[in-house]
Amino acid sequence: MEPLLIVALVLVLFVVAVLVKAVRIVPQARARNVERLGRYQRTLTPGLNIVVPFVDRVYPAIDLREQVVTFAPRPVITEDNLVVEIDTVLYFQVTDPRSAAYEIASYLQAVEQLTVTTLRNVVGSMDLEQTLTSRDEINSRLRGVLDEATGKWGLRVNRVEIKAVDPPKSIKDAMEKQMRAERDKRASILTAEGARASQILTAEGDKQGAILRAEGERAAAILRAEGQARSIDQVFTAVHRNDLDPKVLAYQYLQTLPELARGQGNTFWVIPSEVTSALSGIAQAFGTGAPATADGGSRQATERDRPPLDRPELAPELATTELATTGLDGPELDVPGRNGSERAGTAG
Repeated sequence: MEPLLIVALVLVLFVVAVLVKAVRIVPQARARNVERLGRYQRTLTPGLNIVVPFVDRVYPAIDLREQVVTFAPRPVITEDNLVVEIDTVLYFQVTDPRSAAYEIASYLQAVEQLTVTTLRNVVGSMDLEQTLTSRDEINSRLRGVLDEATGKWGLRVNRVEIKAVDPPKSIKDAMEKQMRAERDKRASILTAEGARASQILTAEGDKQGAILRAEGERAAAILRAEGQARSIDQVFTAVHRNDLDPKVLAYQYLQTLPELARGQGNTFWVIPSEVTSALSGIAQAFGTGAPATADGGSRQATERDRPPLDRPELAPELATTELATTGLDGPELDVPGRNGSERAGTAG
């Protein structure tokens, strides 16, 4: 019984081993290639798979997810003969496990080397400034070349990014000085533009203020002129409406003469010839209305001493006498008579 038991136990172990070899479970987003008698037979998909034990050979799983690979900085020479260190990041995905396993020995190493050579070709046609400012162009050109070259390897390059571009230290110092000079230049330009704008606004404000002041002065002058015109018109209307006596007008004219003589810059002034008739009227008014004296003959003597009123050429003397009696202090008076201007005398 013991030999049979041993044989049965060996058969059970053999069956278990066969089942373990025949059943293969593949995780999600993985793939495994199967070779039968040394020849590619099929690719196992995620889930439960059955293979022929001891006949089929199952290779390790291949990751089908998108992978990120960072390459070490590599020296690249630009068109202007400057050596820069460039770091790249590659995003790719295995789309055909069979090609990735049988078309290339190590697709990771192949992608890295292809990225370096393509990067040197692309950057070698650019100068340093273009290399620093044209990262999108470099990324697109790298992606196009890598995607086309890795297609037969069962790979798809999704993105290629330039992580860092490090120029030499001397170039960094020169670039820093240039940036500092550019900042100072922009600051000077902004300061000058601000000063110019301030001056322009100040000039505009002065201009508007001058315009407004001129308009205000013009309006005030117009209003003053209109007021004087209305005043003169009212006086003229009142005079003509009331039909004033010429004697009253002459007296009013004589009252105005002291105001005319009060000016600081007046050394002499001229009395029009029409004032002769006004003074004659005043003299006649005072002469005809002289009061009688107690002795009865003084009035006749006064009338004899007074110059005849029908002789206008003697009127200036009367004007001088009347002005002297009023106590007028002023400059010399030039009274034009019939034959020109006659000296009326000095008042006071």
